[in-house]
Amino acid sequence: MLRLIGQGLSNTEITDHLVIGMATVMTHFGRLLTKLRARDRAQFVIAAYESGLVTVG
Repeated sequence: MLRLIGQGLSNTEITDHLVIGMATVMTHFGRLLTKLRARDRAQFVIAAYESGLVTVG
């Protein structure tokens, strides 16, 4: 999920890509916030790039 967020997908796009419900996406999103101690989606994008899950281009 972090890779998909890092690629810029919206929650709706993530539900379609993973074939899961919005509630599940929101649960995972909240858990990622806690685990990564992130404030917002922008910090997820930074974490995805820093970890190598997403690359430029």
